[in-house]
Amino acid sequence: MKLVLIGAPAAGKGTQAARLVRHYGIAHISTGDMLREEVAKGTDLGNQAKSIMAAGGLVSDEIIIAMVKERIQRDDCKKGFILDGFPRTVVQAEKLEDMVALDHVVYINAPDEVMLERLTARESCPKCGATYNKLFMPAKTAGVCDACGEKLTQRKDDTPEAGKARIKTFHEQSEPLVGYYGKKGILFEVDGTQAVDEITKAIIAGLDR
Repeated sequence: MKLVLIGAPAAGKGTQAARLVRHYGIAHISTGDMLREEVAKGTDLGNQAKSIMAAGGLVSDEIIIAMVKERIQRDDCKKGFILDGFPRTVVQAEKLEDMVALDHVVYINAPDEVMLERLTARESCPKCGATYNKLFMPAKTAGVCDACGEKLTQRKDDTPEAGKARIKTFHEQSEPLVGYYGKKGILFEVDGTQAVDEITKAIIAGLDR
């Protein structure tokens, strides 16, 4: 099963991807994680990305696409994968189509005000990577990671101002993907205002139809 998750920032793509990976036994491919991995390894792609990011630029489609192409050929993708954070534009979607045939695209949809409220309530563990949300998925002890006890932090771009800008970028760049994949008949939409468990159930029900 080869999937793409679409949704605005704080739609819950990362949370749902982790659950679907466990349920179906497929690989989770996050382009953000891939970039950090390539930079840490010091690969040619990583070094190119590092210099671009250090200069405050955006990593080009060419670099991201090359990374995705290499990643989906690894052994852990043989059973399938979930792409989280890619494609972000129709151009990227067209390039992906040249590499692989997708089975499904899931659009987690919710109003902007819900996304913004969630964004500003997000917390994560800098040590183990666990994610939380003060509104609907809080840590058992406020500000402390359930898994490893590390103090939780908030991303610098999880502010109301930055959140509005990121949601605006989603509408401009990524929302056209909904129409693009809808025309291909592989997209289905899930109500992102539901509880986390209910969203998971809805996605699995849609995928298993």
